[in-house]
Amino acid sequence: MKRALITGITGQDGLYLAELLLSKGYRVFGLIRGQNNPKYELVERTVPGVTLLTGDLTDLSSLMRAFAVARPDEVYNLGAISFVAYSWENAHLTTDVTGKGVLNILEAARLYAGDDIGSIRFYQASSSEMYGKVQHVPQSESTLLWPRSPYGVAKVFGHYMTINYRESYGMHASSGILFNHESPRRGPEFVTRKVSQAVARISLGLQDEIVMGNLDSKRDWGFAGDYVEAMWLMLQQDEADDYVISTGVTHSIHDLLDAAFSVVGISEWRDLVKQDPRFLRPAEVDLLIGDSTKAKEKLGWTPKVGFHELITMMVESDVAEQKALANL
Repeated sequence: MKRALITGITGQDGLYLAELLLSKGYRVFGLIRGQNNPKYELVERTVPGVTLLTGDLTDLSSLMRAFAVARPDEVYNLGAISFVAYSWENAHLTTDVTGKGVLNILEAARLYAGDDIGSIRFYQASSSEMYGKVQHVPQSESTLLWPRSPYGVAKVFGHYMTINYRESYGMHASSGILFNHESPRRGPEFVTRKVSQAVARISLGLQDEIVMGNLDSKRDWGFAGDYVEAMWLMLQQDEADDYVISTGVTHSIHDLLDAAFSVVGISEWRDLVKQDPRFLRPAEVDLLIGDSTKAKEKLGWTPKVGFHELITMMVESDVAEQKALANL
């Protein structure tokens, strides 16, 4: 039985990945931060087969203890402060967790493996936000990184540190440069879930409008459940490498609103959407679209869920949830 350790187990990716690994017969351990973490019960309810361990990416000693208990064959580092807007307000903390936290868990993995460095395989969750002010469209593994947020900068640090451990120590360490991936499990602070939740509430008469920022920015949106399969595939390869994971199709926030409102039968939504400068980024990332040719050719990976299917899934889930909460 293979053993896996997942950081960021409480996020959408962590939950989907845990489900995937459990279905493949893994013994799965999840790292959870803090005493009385409010998401502890969520993980236990969603993936009851996971063994939860307490630890923190900023605390190397806690990571070493987690490795000693989990004794993992595979490590998936999904833990991060991942909300881009928050990273401007808390740049230092974002750097510590999302950037230096990668160094801590890489070092914990190296020390745990000792002379048998080949006994452990490591996955780093890199991000399309590393491209920032994009220098090439679409973006591939060789596109110059030009991050435009503290989050993006921290992810670049973690990305190159992963490459450094691979090249310096021979560690089987791979990075997945994941473009935006969403699901009904996405946090409501992210724009896709903010929209799906608000559209659900508007359709039920529980909310009057959505307040948004830039409606023209474009993203390459896929389904998180598809993307975690790519993570697993990377660690099954004979050699570690870095891969762009994306759909190769871009949509604007306008497209997102069109798709979400159409699910509830609303075609004229413009009077229901307001714009507020408070939701604009200090430095906007206007266009992200990934070229995942390498993942298709080497991993045999392609996304299964399309954009409209994804948004329909999210809105229908939120309609059901909001009905239950409002006793409708």
